[in-house]
Amino acid sequence: MSHALLVIAHGSRDPRHAATVHALTGRVRALRPGLRVETAFLDFNTPTGGQALSSLYLSGVREVVALPLLLTRAFHAKSDIPAALAESTSRLPGLSVRVADVLGPSPLLLTALERRLSEAGLTPADRATTAVVLASAGSTDPEAIAVIAETAREWRRTGWCAVRPAFASAALPRTEDAVRALRAEGFERVAVAPYVIAPGRLPDRITAGAEAAGADVVADVLGAAPELARLLLHRFDAAAATTPARLPALTA
Repeated sequence: MSHALLVIAHGSRDPRHAATVHALTGRVRALRPGLRVETAFLDFNTPTGGQALSSLYLSGVREVVALPLLLTRAFHAKSDIPAALAESTSRLPGLSVRVADVLGPSPLLLTALERRLSEAGLTPADRATTAVVLASAGSTDPEAIAVIAETAREWRRTGWCAVRPAFASAALPRTEDAVRALRAEGFERVAVAPYVIAPGRLPDRITAGAEAAGADVVADVLGAAPELARLLLHRFDAAAATTPARLPALTA
């Protein structure tokens, strides 16, 4: 039997979050009709990862690729998701779970960011006179912060006159401070590109900060961009071709 794909999203009390995640996984199904794609959430929404794995198991599935719908390897990817998967494999005999890499970094994410800025009104001719704030949710994990900073540097090399990272929580600078700093440096136009997948409290904070600081352009979240759907399949294919990793042992 072929692998099933279980996409594990963060979850949110904001109904737009789950709706966006389901739109994205629906796009993945459309790209590969023969692939079984299920969605689970770490918090606030159902099913949980354990519930989704149980449902897959009862339907006869024994090979699963679990894909964290996360842009960086922070706490959820390093701890929460492996622990949830370990609990399920310990109680479901014969279930094999491979864990895919998180989504970032990837050139496809930069292309998706470009798409959202274009939809917000920017053209290729605007690149040389536009500074961009790459606004992420934020993390206390130094590895995740470093990846965001490197993503900003990589994106800057594609022709924008400046790209600066910013964070909605847990790290600095905030979006509004990054916008004001770029304005103070004399950049003609400042755009904010939310580096988040789905709407919710922190993306709303990014937008509010951008507008309060007078950003000229505020793009939408990445959402169900076609580039994200393709990236999910790339991560799935890579994981399906590997030997299942040993999940962390459960402790009493």
